[in-house]
Amino acid sequence: MKTVRFGIIGCGLMGREFASAAARWCHLPDMPARPQIVALCDQDPGALGWYRDNFPTVTQVTQDYRAILANPAVDAVYIALPHNLHREVYCAAIEAGKHLLGEKPFGMTLPDCQAIVAAAQARPELLVRCSSQSIFFPAMQRICGMIERNEFGQVIELRTGFLHSSDLDPNKPINWKRRVEINGEYGVMGDLGAHACHVAFRAGWVPRNVRAILSDIVKERPDGKGGRVPCRTWDNATLLCETGATGADTFPWTVRVQRIAPGQRNNWYTEICGTRASARWTSARADLLEVLEYTGGEQAWSQVQTGHETAFKSITAPIFQFGFSDAILQMWAAFLHELAAGRPLTRFAACLTPEEALLSHRLFTAALKSQEHSAVVSV
Repeated sequence: MKTVRFGIIGCGLMGREFASAAARWCHLPDMPARPQIVALCDQDPGALGWYRDNFPTVTQVTQDYRAILANPAVDAVYIALPHNLHREVYCAAIEAGKHLLGEKPFGMTLPDCQAIVAAAQARPELLVRCSSQSIFFPAMQRICGMIERNEFGQVIELRTGFLHSSDLDPNKPINWKRRVEINGEYGVMGDLGAHACHVAFRAGWVPRNVRAILSDIVKERPDGKGGRVPCRTWDNATLLCETGATGADTFPWTVRVQRIAPGQRNNWYTEICGTRASARWTSARADLLEVLEYTGGEQAWSQVQTGHETAFKSITAPIFQFGFSDAILQMWAAFLHELAAGRPLTRFAACLTPEEALLSHRLFTAALKSQEHSAVVSV
């Protein structure tokens, strides 16, 4: 098994998730490659203690990302930094010859993303991908299989979203995701939107236009120092898109991404309605897939309990439930498989591409214009 030596730039929540996935690599018995964490970069020295305690393979710790990119012992990097740093650090990593998995939205603005995509296209020998996990849940893999086999017939409507309630408390102190100068004007769309687009983009369902309703619900928050400061990012977004594959009939696609969704914890969902079949899934009931097959006469939804039925073989028996950490592991398996094999395992067992991230930027930029002018805007 090939070993790919990784540096982590940004050692917070998602950096720890990647490192934990690397430590669990023995769960994946048939992989052609494995990650090894060898280098760490974070501005906060306090973020590094957990890594030192658990990963003796780490030989470099630094506060300067350039040191990791200059290290010949690093083959690839995982970058989980605030959005305003994406363009600088992602482009530098690619130019340094490092394979890259980066966090969404792949740049704070459309020009930022265009620059990252151009850098990736100039180095085709490198694998450059964007993080997105929900596609790897077993129920979502079944839905993707239905798309692949054209079991839905003509698509009537698509509904996808990512809803949580982390900002419901108006007294929660502001952080960088609520600061427009760091998170960007997209607000919640930049933070969560790519997750809700992954499957549709991979299916070739491209939005042609959008009417967006964006909500700034909590307009100021505590600054953590006893005062209050403006909170100028969009909290919630609902996008209605006219969508379709090239040369095909269009259908409505509703995308909802919300940071203030009462009753929601951290909920991904997908619903596809078609002339021959429909399917729906929510991570709030992650092991439940609902399918309606229409052949005439009565209509009835069937319920299927999925287990640990993964795209990349796991030692965990199929009877057991699948969770978020398993989705992280499967996403990293997709990245390492494509890096080692030169191609994805399947069309839908693959990470978000830079070009798909760029399409999300075009959608979100059009959504901002739609909100500004209360109009339908071409994507």
